[in-house]
Amino acid sequence: MSKTRREFTPEFKREAVELLRSSGRPLTRVAAELGIQPSMLRNWRAMQNGEAPRSRAMAPAAGSAPTVTAPAMALPADQAAEVARLRRELDRARMERDILKKAIGIFSEAQR
Repeated sequence: MSKTRREFTPEFKREAVELLRSSGRPLTRVAAELGIQPSMLRNWRAMQNGEAPRSRAMAPAAGSAPTVTAPAMALPADQAAEVARLRRELDRARMERDILKKAIGIFSEAQR
């Protein structure tokens, strides 16, 4: 079973972004009201602000030259810092888990 990809007119995209700006409602609520994914509305807003979309590359507009961007590669130092941060976070989560396990054991013995 294949899904058909919906396409939206530039006018619809402009009006959706304008509704988001003028309504003051959260992006997720506006997207749900319009029946679209929040990421789509976020990308449309970014494109109107002259920014690059955050998710996959969008198709170039008719008549414009396609742009090719290299995938963003993290520097080894950035990767090492991220790994260190994640290890600290994992150690903390393990410690919290162990404390909770001990507390369960203590309280279950007290109820006997």
